[in-house]
Amino acid sequence: MLRFLTGHYGYWFTLILLTIGLYGMIFKRNLVKKLIGMTIFQVSIIMFYLTCAAKFGGTVPVLIDDSGPAAVNPAAYINALPHTLMLTAIVVGVATTGVAFAIVITIYKRYKTLDEDVLLERMKKDHDAPAD
Repeated sequence: MLRFLTGHYGYWFTLILLTIGLYGMIFKRNLVKKLIGMTIFQVSIIMFYLTCAAKFGGTVPVLIDDSGPAAVNPAAYINALPHTLMLTAIVVGVATTGVAFAIVITIYKRYKTLDEDVLLERMKKDHDAPAD
């Protein structure tokens, strides 16, 4: 898996996922399909960061031997910051998806549709209807 992330294949796979997610968000009319597209888009961004941070032959940034600071070769270590940030991005993505699905459920309960065009039409009718 690491060889996949360190070569150009990871970037091509990221670009394909990004395109699929963007297509789903822009061109699909169903709100659930838009959310699936958003999730695919988020995963592609996370994959991009992890692909950029991967280093073939690198090791974790933990100093095992105590032979002094002169023995430390910083080029042999993997930068842990992008991996840490992507863990945070995964948590934020899951929370965003959960809130979005809760909003979609509320929209469906109120308007009985998930189609964007029908939903906008019904929302316009609700807005233009006289208040009781």
